[in-house]
Amino acid sequence: MTRSAIILLAAVPLLLLALAACSPLTALNALSPGGATTVTADLAYGDGPRRKLDVYRPPDANGAPVVVFFYGGNWVGGDRGDYAFVGRALASRGIVTVIADYRLYPEVRYPEFLKDVAQAVAWTRREAGHYGGDPKRLYVMGHSAGAYNAAMIALDGRWLAEQGMSPAELRGWIGLAGPYDFLPIENPTTRPVFHFPNTPPESQPIRHVNAGAPPALLIAARSDKLVNPQRNTGGLADALRARQVPVREVYYDKVSHTTLVGSIAAPLRWLAPTLDEVASFVTAEEARRSAVALTHCCQGSARDADR
Repeated sequence: MTRSAIILLAAVPLLLLALAACSPLTALNALSPGGATTVTADLAYGDGPRRKLDVYRPPDANGAPVVVFFYGGNWVGGDRGDYAFVGRALASRGIVTVIADYRLYPEVRYPEFLKDVAQAVAWTRREAGHYGGDPKRLYVMGHSAGAYNAAMIALDGRWLAEQGMSPAELRGWIGLAGPYDFLPIENPTTRPVFHFPNTPPESQPIRHVNAGAPPALLIAARSDKLVNPQRNTGGLADALRARQVPVREVYYDKVSHTTLVGSIAAPLRWLAPTLDEVASFVTAEEARRSAVALTHCCQGSARDADR
């Protein structure tokens, strides 16, 4: 075993402890190589310090798919810099990746942070081409509270409509350990974010499932202690399938609610193939769209030939 491998293995217990305690992810970022990824940081998508984002560009990106990632933190904490490992990992798979901040409680409550999220997505659609991305190949992704944000953007058309967009403009969305159906709210930290005890029922992503929703990849830790995976991931997957929306539902055994997103980073990929699953979803969806476009083209040519 090489010296670097020994050091990496020795660091794993500390990383797991830090992640489990929701500590800053500095160590995880330090051990996640950036390779040839180009990072453009501190780009403003709106007014104020919490409306900024970072873009991670793969080498020689030209018309690459684009993922906008939103982190978790129970809508009360989080910083885009802590998730550099997500940007680097996805960029290593040829995906232009945007990591966005958004306003948090107590500065705002539901639904104000969703307006920020929609604004970040709209900025990405406008500007992706400057960073080697194809704005027509756009995905949203999130972990925990960030997965909720992604779900609401993909399912509830109100938020993108305010930005002159529609969920139909998304190629798909990816949720990691997301809360999609959590009424009545039990977590005391979450309650004031959603106006407890007067939480609007429409605040729940599962209320907005519709036949025109973008394809989804839903991943969860099988033994998640913070967000019930059967009710949230399983329930939303069932609701999407009932409306014939393409959805892939995946559960992992070796991860927790928090280490699920950590498994995207190089030092923790042995826990779960989360990065592979996300990259495969994007690749498969791009292939499916290309096949549909080709079919339509061929059908159109056949009709023209019959005239």
